[in-house]
Amino acid sequence: MDISVKCHGKGAFEPVKDIALATEEKDPLSIAELLMAHPKIPFLGCEHALIATASLLAALKNDATLSVSNQQIIEAMKRTQKQSMPPYCALTGVCGVVIGVGAAFSVILGAACPKDRESAITMHIVARTIDTIANDVGPMCCKSFVRTAVGVGYNAAKEYFDVYLPIHREKISCFHSNKNHRNCRKEKCLYFPKTA
Repeated sequence: MDISVKCHGKGAFEPVKDIALATEEKDPLSIAELLMAHPKIPFLGCEHALIATASLLAALKNDATLSVSNQQIIEAMKRTQKQSMPPYCALTGVCGVVIGVGAAFSVILGAACPKDRESAITMHIVARTIDTIANDVGPMCCKSFVRTAVGVGYNAAKEYFDVYLPIHREKISCFHSNKNHRNCRKEKCLYFPKTA
């Protein structure tokens, strides 16, 4: 394995976990933005899948409509980390952020192979997430995908659990765009800073 692939995002799991378990924020996008700003998180990478998982579950835990435990957050992050590895998004067409959303809802629902309804709901949410992200491409941006996926997760929580998290999409203005990364979509991105 290429050393750059092996070391990519090394050490991101613990800070993402620690912030997710400690925050009292109920807006999953605010949590995601906080996590994406952490110095251990690169501009692009599989760590963003952990962010999708952790931000959704931390917000649901803090909302308290559902009983989401710290152990469930950690379990979902571990599941996400096992399947979201570089460069599988390019090789298989399945973005790790989608895997992160699937792991979050799988843990909440207790989905497992013998469980029909729980597994079906998880798969529907995953399918919806990947379809929404697929309409958000060109070029790939993990940060944009996290924001899009968290929005889908917000809608799924409302639809399946009658949970209404506070979410403030209109306040998102991507400060990562000033880093001039080749994958920044600039004005094509919904989150690119607007100029008057």
